[in-house]
Amino acid sequence: MRITGRPAALLASAAAVTAFAALAGCTVQPQDTDAKHRLPVRVQLPSSPAPVPTGMAGTTPTTPPPRATTPTPATPPAPPAPPPRVLWAHGSSGPGVRELQARLRQVGWLSATPTGTYGPQTTRAVLGFQAKRGLPATGRLDTVTWQRLLAMTHRPTRWELYPMGGQPAAAPDARCVTGRVLCIDKTSRTLRWMIDGRTLDTLSVRFGTQYTPTREGVFKVYWKSRHHVSTLYHSPMPYAMFFSGGQAVHYSADFAARGYAGGSHGCVNVRDEAAIARLFAQVKVGDKVVVSR
Repeated sequence: MRITGRPAALLASAAAVTAFAALAGCTVQPQDTDAKHRLPVRVQLPSSPAPVPTGMAGTTPTTPPPRATTPTPATPPAPPAPPPRVLWAHGSSGPGVRELQARLRQVGWLSATPTGTYGPQTTRAVLGFQAKRGLPATGRLDTVTWQRLLAMTHRPTRWELYPMGGQPAAAPDARCVTGRVLCIDKTSRTLRWMIDGRTLDTLSVRFGTQYTPTREGVFKVYWKSRHHVSTLYHSPMPYAMFFSGGQAVHYSADFAARGYAGGSHGCVNVRDEAAIARLFAQVKVGDKVVVSR
């Protein structure tokens, strides 16, 4: 059946709308009406897009609210460093002071021999050492000055500590513990005056050189000579107490002046004249002499 006229036009219009709706992605839903008069259509337009969840691509993230923070307390300034501790100063004494003096001699700041007593010469030496190195020049030996001196020197040897004597005596030889004995030890370079195992006096001594060594063994004092002069070397030997041939215990001015830098021709030299004068007055001919190492 062929439709003409107005109904045909309405059908053409409906077909066009349907085609447009199909292209636009819409659906056309027909409604029941009077088919004799018109064919009304309802076009469903695209609905509004659904909201995109927060955080998806293409959206602007929501800025979180600022978090409350606890203010950081200010750091208090560090306390000042304590001043260096003073180890020794004028008037101090002991083995530590003796080592200090020996080390000062190594670097040329002290010419005097170590005594173990912190006197004016040691004070001046420490003062000069400190000033030369930009340390506070106080003349007192503090921990900073001591560490600098340690870094520049070596541990003093026994004879750097005692170049002129004064060193501790070694334990007495077993042969010295009875009777009246001049107990002489080559290792410690000391002489003990002992009676029945008790030490009455200790003296620093030196011995013969390599080519004129002091004999070792047990002897007796066989002769004493207060103002003796060597007939072989023509040198004074005051307070001589002979114990083996021409070898004797006696005072030595050379030992008093040079210390252990020199040596004898086999005798036992004493550097302290007052000490050997006391000893000479007590020792008797026939008293035992023990020389050991």
